[in-house]
Amino acid sequence: MGSVRQVQITFDCAQPERVARFWCEVLGYVPPAVPDGFATWDEYNLSLPEEKRDRWFACSDPTGVGPRLFFQRVPEGKVVKNRVHIDVRVGTGLVGEERLAALQAEQARLEALGATHFETLYADGENESCVVMQDVEGNEFCLD
Repeated sequence: MGSVRQVQITFDCAQPERVARFWCEVLGYVPPAVPDGFATWDEYNLSLPEEKRDRWFACSDPTGVGPRLFFQRVPEGKVVKNRVHIDVRVGTGLVGEERLAALQAEQARLEALGATHFETLYADGENESCVVMQDVEGNEFCLD
């Protein structure tokens, strides 16, 4: 059996810091330390030539357990549904109305951060409810 590898999840986006800070709030992750010699990320970005500003940003699980998320600026916009998405596990162990209430509470919190609701998939006897959402740049994710 091979060894377990750590992974980083990378997002292509138009505004890396904006998207990364959204995901920090969603997951309880933290942004990287400001580069040496600068008080803030804004100060750092303003020191760069305009074409190099906001080229990347990242966020990490402060406990070191979850994967690092990396956000890189790309010139093209999102045009199709994600082939891979993040499931944010907020209803683990809950069923029925209790699960749906937990999902809807998290939906409301994330909408206040700029996420949008796409679809609610209700329990059907085989699967429990989940909520499909989009982040601040339209990337799909689920509240599960």
